[in-house]
Amino acid sequence: MTSAAVPARTTAAVRADVVAGVVAGAVVIPQAMGYAGVAGLPVEVGLYTCIVPMVAYALLGGARKLSMSTTSTIVALAGLALAAAGTPDDPDEAMAAVSTLTLLTGLALLLFWLLRLGWVVDAISDTVVSGLKVGVGLTIIVDQLPHLLGIDAGPDGFLRGIGHIVTHLDDANRATVVLAALTLAGLWAVHRWVPRVPGPLLAVAGGIAATAWADLPARGVELIPEVPSGLPVPAVPPLDGATTMLPYALAIALMAFMETIAVGRSTREPADPPIGTGRELLANGTAAVAGAFVATAPPAGGFSQTMVNVGAGARTQLSSLVTAAVAVAAALFLAPVLSDLPEATLAAVVVVAVTGLLDVDELRRIARIDRAEVWVAAATGLLALVTNLLVGVLAGVLLTYYLVLRRLNHPLLFQESPLPGLLVVRIEGALYTMNVRTVQTELVRRATTADPPPRVLLLDLGATLDTSVTVMDAFAATEQQLARDGIALWVAAVPEAALVKARRTAAWPSWRDGGRVHPSVRAAVDAYERLVAEGPDDAAT
Repeated sequence: MTSAAVPARTTAAVRADVVAGVVAGAVVIPQAMGYAGVAGLPVEVGLYTCIVPMVAYALLGGARKLSMSTTSTIVALAGLALAAAGTPDDPDEAMAAVSTLTLLTGLALLLFWLLRLGWVVDAISDTVVSGLKVGVGLTIIVDQLPHLLGIDAGPDGFLRGIGHIVTHLDDANRATVVLAALTLAGLWAVHRWVPRVPGPLLAVAGGIAATAWADLPARGVELIPEVPSGLPVPAVPPLDGATTMLPYALAIALMAFMETIAVGRSTREPADPPIGTGRELLANGTAAVAGAFVATAPPAGGFSQTMVNVGAGARTQLSSLVTAAVAVAAALFLAPVLSDLPEATLAAVVVVAVTGLLDVDELRRIARIDRAEVWVAAATGLLALVTNLLVGVLAGVLLTYYLVLRRLNHPLLFQESPLPGLLVVRIEGALYTMNVRTVQTELVRRATTADPPPRVLLLDLGATLDTSVTVMDAFAATEQQLARDGIALWVAAVPEAALVKARRTAAWPSWRDGGRVHPSVRAAVDAYERLVAEGPDDAAT
């Protein structure tokens, strides 16, 4: 490659990132402003979330194309937290409250990083996340319906929201409904036929133009609260309501990290560096803590905005820095214009954005593979709908670990009988206190019900890892049970860590000297053949 080719490639990459950053800004900024409304916050909170957290992640994060602002899942949980703490009506007080929540979320993420707890979140299954996203998506859509219809906002929650809408349909504003229908149709048409065009930007521009052209306020169409010009003044988050919001902050931190790591890994290319949980926790936590001092929503990497970034040609985090610069320009120069945006337009942008969470095809795929997992997804989503999203998150975490323990407690056992009188059972999975009794019972059952019964039961332990006192005691009990039926217990391919502990037991000399411990299954089979050749009765000793 010539020396001139390197600058040319660098220039092309920079140009691609700049274009992607501008395009992503056109989508992410109005979407984040709409998300702020989901949490009952002033729309400028969403605008600010596209600045400081995005810059912090661009400097520290490991995913090259990830766009860090906020997501529908996060703002829905934030809305619950603020409601629990008593969301104030005054915009300044509301922004102070969300800065506290964002600070707690960031500190939780940094604590996860310090304690190296990334593996805990990694263990939460995609199945649970899929179910939770359906619950979140339906809840947010119902919350936005009053804005699309031009009626008063109803109570929080999916079922209560549905009830409120049904009983207030007669109050719907015709102009608002027409505007919302046209905006939704336009957004879906753009997404379907010209996906590279920034639909949210067109929707926002069209809504602002309609306000001036058709005098929408005079027709009863509500506009968003006035957006103040300028950048936020840094302030220390107050600690009022911190105790109440702390459980929600932990749930938000959990979800933020899950979304960020999932988005980062899904957009990673083979040539990109690995996405490490520690680095992502540090980057996400720092982004949240930094954002808390300028009243942002809790940040996270979102699928929709990141895919816009990728689709526009982003190659590095320079694109996110450009998006942040676009948000700064919007805050400084476009605030008066944005204040003419109808609430119905912003609600339509949010609804179209969150429909991506209702991934029915993914649930069908899960159902084809494992029906138990699709029931877990359904239970998670249903709990999120009928109670609240925090309960859904906690239920999802518990169900995930239930599935893990269920599988661990039922390790796979594969058996074969290479020679008459020899039954070989391979244990696939770790043996530990909670599952060894189940394995013990199954081994005895298989050996004593075989026809004809074996003289030797050989355990292939090559797929296990370690052992414990409980496991060794269970093996001793298994040996005694089998001995009553004239069956000898042998072991092969015992892991070195387990051998070290076994040699410290009083029973080890008899196992070693009795020829019941073998380095491999092949060696054990050979030993059994020699014993049979010497005399049939010797094989059972």
